[in-house]
Amino acid sequence: MELIRGLHNLRERHHGCVATIGNYDGIHLGHQAVIGQLADEAVRLNLPAVVVTFEPQPMEYFMPDKVPARLSCFREKIEALRRFAVDRMLCLDFNRQLAEMSAEKFIQSILVDGLGIRYLVVGDDFRFGKDRRGDFQMLVVAGQRYGFQVVNMRTFSIKGERVSSTWIRQAMQQGDIKLAEQLLGRDFRMSGRVVHGKKLGRQLGFPTANIFLHRRASPLKGIFVVQVYGLAGEPLPGVASLGTRPTVDGKQVLLEVYLLDFKHDIYGKHIQVSFLEKLREEEKFDSLEALKDKIAEDVQQTRNFFANR
Repeated sequence: MELIRGLHNLRERHHGCVATIGNYDGIHLGHQAVIGQLADEAVRLNLPAVVVTFEPQPMEYFMPDKVPARLSCFREKIEALRRFAVDRMLCLDFNRQLAEMSAEKFIQSILVDGLGIRYLVVGDDFRFGKDRRGDFQMLVVAGQRYGFQVVNMRTFSIKGERVSSTWIRQAMQQGDIKLAEQLLGRDFRMSGRVVHGKKLGRQLGFPTANIFLHRRASPLKGIFVVQVYGLAGEPLPGVASLGTRPTVDGKQVLLEVYLLDFKHDIYGKHIQVSFLEKLREEEKFDSLEALKDKIAEDVQQTRNFFANR
């Protein structure tokens, strides 16, 4: 999959495609159904399939303090899309210029002149352009004028409910990892580079791989059974804490992973953490000794999980 960062990086060879536009947060089963719909049309028309998305997401630009937690950061979104029949991903910088672009100019500059779209899949509630003036019907009219077809996204439902990023966030907030996994069509992962921390885990006898999450909020919090990818011998079993570490008055959300029976130096490595089961909520303990005892319980529960798997 080719990544195109910004409208200015579109070239003549990128002209002519089938495309879809959206946040594509999480690349869940609903998104995968749309990508399948797009891939079928790409084969029929013998054109590349393109996913057009934004960074930051529009809500993050307009309402940074109220935006819901993302299911996937930019790198995780790319990694997920590479698994499917997507030829290119066009990531548009959602900045002041794009926010103030008229709906008509969005169609002309991006869809017609930039991409040369022949077939476009969007939700019927898709809005675009300054003051959200652009809508599905405007795209249909533009398609008739410029020669591209506009169709609705296929709805993908489970138990009569449409699969959505919102539903997945709700499942995670309730600690239902299995439901989130079912809606995603795969295990939920977070990724990042292992960095130096305060070495508290080492002091307690449980050295952890620390990952700072490059996102405004986390869809998950608590203590989890995990598997880690990106290291020799993967997947590696572990127990992870995802939160602010209230016992030591932490402020920043941090992902800490204790790998079972693992003693290698992995600072600087980029790893992916797959969440398998929630053990408990994050707690504030009266002492580090009490915290150490609870971590030992978490580790034993994790060993039992893998032994019974």
